[in-house]
Amino acid sequence: METSSVREYLRPQMEQVEAFIQASLVSDISLLDATNRQLREHPGKMLRSTLTLLCAGALGQINEDSIRYAAATELLHNSTLLHDDVVDGATERRGLPTVATLLGGPAAVLIGDFWLTKCMDAILGASIETNRVLHIFARTLGSLAEGELLQMQKAQRGDTCQEEYVRIIYCKTASLFETSAKAGALSVRATDGQVKAVGEYARLLGIAFQIKDDIFDYTDAQEAIGKPVGIDLLEQKITQPLLCALDSVSAPEADAVREKVVKIADNPALAGEVRAFVLAHDGVQKAEQKMQQYISDAVACLEILPETPEKNYLKEMARFVGKRSY
Repeated sequence: METSSVREYLRPQMEQVEAFIQASLVSDISLLDATNRQLREHPGKMLRSTLTLLCAGALGQINEDSIRYAAATELLHNSTLLHDDVVDGATERRGLPTVATLLGGPAAVLIGDFWLTKCMDAILGASIETNRVLHIFARTLGSLAEGELLQMQKAQRGDTCQEEYVRIIYCKTASLFETSAKAGALSVRATDGQVKAVGEYARLLGIAFQIKDDIFDYTDAQEAIGKPVGIDLLEQKITQPLLCALDSVSAPEADAVREKVVKIADNPALAGEVRAFVLAHDGVQKAEQKMQQYISDAVACLEILPETPEKNYLKEMARFVGKRSY
C-alpha cells in the first residue's frame, strides 16, 4: 500500500482532520503561531489519524467525533515528538532542523505542552464515549513517559532483554497506535469485542512499526527516512537487531558486547564495533522475521470485522509497515 492510496480514499475526512488541527493551533502569540504553521507544513505520514478513521469507517460511519479523535492522535503524537527531540538532543526531524535546534529546548517543551492541551480540548469537545476516550489517552500519555524513563534506565545498564524491549516500544510507540484505533472504534459506538480487536491489531502493528524503525538505524536509510541513522547505538539503546544478534552467541560473548554498549557514551567508536557485530550475526534479518510475525498476528485480529474497504485498507496498512522504506 502506498500511503497516497489510503489518503486519497479518506481525502475528505483527512482534510477535515487537517482543518481541525490547523484551527486548534492558532495563537495570537506570533512565535507560537508561526512555529505551529511551519510544523504543519511537514505533517509526516499521519498514520495514527489514518488508523483512527479507518477503524471508525470499518465499524460504522465516520462522524464529527471520529474527526476530533483523529486530530487528537496527531496533536498528542507531535507533542511527544517535540518533547522527545529535547530529551534525545535530536537536531533533525523529518529532514528539517528540530524546534529545539531552532528555538532551544525550553521553547520546544512549551510548544509541545501547547499541542498537548489542544489534544485534550479536541477530546473534551466530543460527545460520544468522551470519558472513555479521555481515559485511554491519559493512560497512553503515562505509558509514553514510562517508556522513555525505562529506556533511559536500561541504557545506563546495558541489560535490556527481549521482554523489556517490547515493553519500551509498546509504551513509546504502540500505545498510541492502540489508542488511535480504539478511539476510532469508540467514536462509532463499536462493541467491546470490536474495540478490543482493533486495539490488539494496532498494538501489534505499532510494535512492528517500531521494530522497522529500529532496523533502519542499522541501515544507510538517512535520506529516505528523513533523520540520522546510527543514533540508537550512540544513545546506548539495545533494540531488536542487536537483541537478535546477541541471541546467536554465547553468554560471555553477549556480555562483552553489552559492556561495549555501556561504554559507548565515553567511546563512541565502539558503536561501529557493535554495529558490525549485529550485521555479522544477521541481526537485521532476524529482526525482520520477528517484525513480520507481529504483522501477521495483527492482520489476524481483523477477522471479526465486517468486510469493508476500510478493513482491506487496515490489512494493507499492516503490509505497508513491513515494506516501507521511510
